[in-house]
Amino acid sequence: MSDGSPIKNVLTNKMQRRTFLKWSGAIGVPVIAGGIGTKLLVDNQENKKVANASEFDEIVSTCSINNCGGRCVIKAYVKDGVVVRVATDSQESGDLSTPPLRACVRGRNYRNLLYHPDRLKYPMKRVGKRGEGKFEKISWEEAIETIASELTRLGDKYGPESRYVNYASGQSWGIHGGRNSARKLLALTGGYLNYRNDYSSGAGNVATPYTYGTNNSGSSFDSLLHSKYIILWGQNPSEMIFSTPYRDYLKQAKKNGAKIIVIDPRYTDTAIAFADEWIPILPTTDNAMMDAMGYVIITEQLHDQAFLDKYCVGFDGNHMPEGIASEESLKSYLLGEKDGVAKTPEWAEKICGVPADKIREIAREYATTKPAALIQGWAAQRQAYGEQFMRGGAQLACLTGNVGKLGGWAAGTGYWSRADIVYPFSYENPVKSSIPCFLWTKAVEQGTEMTANDGLMGTEKLTSNIKVIFNMAGNMLVNQHSDINKTTKLLEDESKVEFIVVSDLFMTPSAKFADILLPGTTFFERYDIGVPWCFGDYVVFGDKTIEPLYECRNEYDVFAEIADKLGVKEQFTEGRTILDLVKESVERTQKELDPTFPNFEEFRKKGVHHFKFDEPLVGFKAQIDDLENNPFETPSGKIELFSKALWDMNQHDEIPAIAKYVSSWEGPEDPLIEKYPLQLINWHYKRRCHSTYDNMPWLEEAAKQEMWLNPKDAEKRGLKDGDRAQVFNDRGNLFIDVKVTTRITPGVAGIPQGAWYTPDKNGIDQRGSANVLTSQRPTALAKANPQLTNLVEVKKA
Repeated sequence: MSDGSPIKNVLTNKMQRRTFLKWSGAIGVPVIAGGIGTKLLVDNQENKKVANASEFDEIVSTCSINNCGGRCVIKAYVKDGVVVRVATDSQESGDLSTPPLRACVRGRNYRNLLYHPDRLKYPMKRVGKRGEGKFEKISWEEAIETIASELTRLGDKYGPESRYVNYASGQSWGIHGGRNSARKLLALTGGYLNYRNDYSSGAGNVATPYTYGTNNSGSSFDSLLHSKYIILWGQNPSEMIFSTPYRDYLKQAKKNGAKIIVIDPRYTDTAIAFADEWIPILPTTDNAMMDAMGYVIITEQLHDQAFLDKYCVGFDGNHMPEGIASEESLKSYLLGEKDGVAKTPEWAEKICGVPADKIREIAREYATTKPAALIQGWAAQRQAYGEQFMRGGAQLACLTGNVGKLGGWAAGTGYWSRADIVYPFSYENPVKSSIPCFLWTKAVEQGTEMTANDGLMGTEKLTSNIKVIFNMAGNMLVNQHSDINKTTKLLEDESKVEFIVVSDLFMTPSAKFADILLPGTTFFERYDIGVPWCFGDYVVFGDKTIEPLYECRNEYDVFAEIADKLGVKEQFTEGRTILDLVKESVERTQKELDPTFPNFEEFRKKGVHHFKFDEPLVGFKAQIDDLENNPFETPSGKIELFSKALWDMNQHDEIPAIAKYVSSWEGPEDPLIEKYPLQLINWHYKRRCHSTYDNMPWLEEAAKQEMWLNPKDAEKRGLKDGDRAQVFNDRGNLFIDVKVTTRITPGVAGIPQGAWYTPDKNGIDQRGSANVLTSQRPTALAKANPQLTNLVEVKKA
C-alpha cells in the first residue's frame, strides 16, 4: 500500500489475503485489513462503550450517500487525520417524526470500506485487452489530457449523440456526484445522448401515470398509523431500505392494531418482522391474483360503486371513453364476458399457486377493513410485464375506494414527497434525443436503427451509435446490467464503444472495462447533503471527515480540470467549489423553500434536519375532496382504469388498456419451463447496496452469497444445504453455494443480486452474479429491465 495509507503490511499468500490486527502507536486503536472470505476483526460500536471524546481530535457527523433509499447518520471519530471508528445515531426522541437515523449493517461497515486495502489509489490507463483488468499507473495530468483529447476527437468524428453517461448511482445520491459532473461537461461542449427512467422502478414509472397521471401516488409514512389493514406486495423494507424511518412507522402501525400481509415468493425479513401472514406466490403471476381479488370484490358487491362512478373511467360499460365498446371495461374482463374466462380464484390458483380460498380471504379483508393500504414494492415490476403489476395494484385500490383516504393508499409506483432542498448544480443538454436507460447496449450496436418502437424520443433517428461512455461510480456497465456474457462481448469490441472512462473506489467488474480508470472518493472525503430517495421528511449533512486518501479525487474537481482543457471551466464551476455548492444549497433552501431550515453552521452541527408537518400527506386527497377544481393529471381528468392512450397503441396483447394478467415469457406457463424448470428471482441483499460492498469480508459474514432453494426442489436434484451448485440457462451459467430453505416458494430459485461477476479461466462465474442469467429483452411498454423474468436449471456441481 502507499505511504498515505493508515493500514500497512497487508499480507497475502496463495490461498487468501490474511486478516491481521495492527496497533498504531500514534492512534492507540486497532486498524484492520482483510480480503474477501476472511474473518475481519472490528469494533462493534453498538456493543462496546465508545472511548471518551477527548481522545479524538473531532467527532464528525456525516452521511452515507449511495443508492440506498435511506440516509443514516454516521459519526466518524477522527484522530490525526484518520477515522479510527464509526458510530451511528443513538438519540431517542420518542417522537416518530424525529426518529434516530440508525445505520444498518452496511452503514456500520463504512470504515472498512474507507480503508480497504483494495481501494483504487491513482489514475490508470488500460494496457491489456479491454476487460482483462490490466492497467498501468499514469499521472492525473495525463488522465485529464487523454479524456479531453478523446472527447474532442470522437465528438468531432461522430457528433454529440455518440457520447453517453451511463446509468450509475454508487456514490451519486447527493447534490453533485460524478454522473452530473460528466453530464454538465458534455452539455457545455456540444451535448450528449440522454437516457430516461431507471433500473429500480422503470416499468412502474411509465405505467402508473396512465392510471393516475403521475407517479406521486403514495402517502407519507405517518398516514399508516391510521391504517387498519396493510398489504406489502413484493416490498421488503427490512432489507431494501426505502427510507430509514419507514420501519418505525410499520412497527407502530402494527402496535396500533393494523393487520399486515406480505405477498412475496420469499419469506423475507419483512415478513418475519411485521407480517401477520405470508402469502407465497410465483414470480410474474401477481396480476392473476390481483384479477381474482377484483373478481371476488365485484361479484360479492364489496366494491365502492360510488367512488368508481365519480372518479374513474373504464370500470363498467357506462363509464367508457367515447367510441370504446362496453365489453372492454374492467368489469367485463374480470367477469369473462368477452373472452369467456371468469377470473375466479380457482382460475388464478392454477397460475400463481396461491390457494383459491386464500385469495378470497385476502380480497374480502382488503375490501372490508377500512382504511386499507396496498403498498407495492418494485421487485415485482422488474419482470416482463411489470407495467401490469403496478396498474393492477392501483386498480384494486380504486375498486375498494382506498384512494385519497387517510390510512388508505393509492398503490402504483408510490412516490411521495412534501419536503425538498435546492440543487444548485445544474446544466441544460442541447441534445434532446433520449433512450430508455435499459437499452444502452442496443444503442451501442444499433443506435442509428432505433425508432420510437424502441423507446427513442426527441428525434426520429440517431446520428450515431454510442461511441463514448462515462461510467461514474456505478457497476451498471457490466455487473448490474442484464446478460453479462452478451454485454462483456459487446464491450470487448473496441470498434463499437471506442472510449470508456470509469471512476470508482475499487476494481469492480465494470472498472475492468475502462480505458481510463479514475480513483474516486467516499462520502468521508467530500462535502455533500444526503437526501432519501423519494420518501422521507429529513436530510442529513455530509461533512468532509478527512482529506482524500492516496491520489483519489472528487469527480467534480476532475471534470473541472477537463473543462479547463476544453476552455469551459468558468461555465462548469461558475466559480464554486463542492463546499460552495453545499453552502448555496443550504442558503437557498432556507430562503426559497423553508424559512425554518437551519443555516449552514447549524445544519453542520446538528448533522440532520427533520421537516415538521401538522398532518400526514395523503396521496390524491385534493382530487377526492374536490375533483372539479383538482382534476387528475390524466387526459380525462379522472382515474383511468381504462387508458384510451394505451388502447390507441394497438398492442392489446402485451399493452392492454386495463391492467390484467399477461402470461410472461420465461414464466411458469412458458413451454421453455420443460427445459429450465425453475423460475429465478433476485433481490436486494442486506449485506450490499446493489453491488456496493460485495468485497467487504465483514458483510459476507453477516449474509453469505448463496442461492435459496426450496427443499422439494433441492431433493429432486440431490442437493443439500451448503452444497455447491451450477445454475444455467441459454445465456450463461454460474456456480454458487445452496441454502436449502422453506423460506422460498417451490419452483423458484433465488440469488441475491449484486455479487461481483468473477469468471474463471473458462469464463464461468464463481461468485453467483445473477445477471449472467438474466435477459436483455425489455418490458413491453416502458422498455425497462425484466431481471426477475428468468428460467433456469440447477444441478449439483
